[in-house]
Amino acid sequence: MTYPAAMHEQDLAILKALVPVAWADGVFEKTEREILDALLDAYAATDREKEIVHEYAETQRTLDDIDLQNLSADDRRVLFQHAVLMTFADGDQSAEEITFLHALARKLRLSDEDTKALMTSSAERAKKHLNLL
Repeated sequence: MTYPAAMHEQDLAILKALVPVAWADGVFEKTEREILDALLDAYAATDREKEIVHEYAETQRTLDDIDLQNLSADDRRVLFQHAVLMTFADGDQSAEEITFLHALARKLRLSDEDTKALMTSSAERAKKHLNLL
């Protein structure tokens, strides 16, 4: 019997780091759970990895819970792009979510230029695909 390969450590770290984004407005909505589940599927997470992320998401998380240890500069950019998408889960970004994204960018040590470019491109992509969310 073969078992599915586990995700790379940094991919699991990226997905766990999205949990505080989902909680940014104080509520972990159904649509945010669906986006997280879709990303777990896209990353080919094992059942155990899905369970780990779901258990982690049961408790409200904050920026302080994001562990950057396993994230390269490219991983942090990917995380930020996913985070922007997550903030559009309910169709619109709230003021709390935008504030959270700026704080996340600082924590991820993204330059102001990168933050602006990633927010713009990711928001455009999210808006274009809102019907899929």
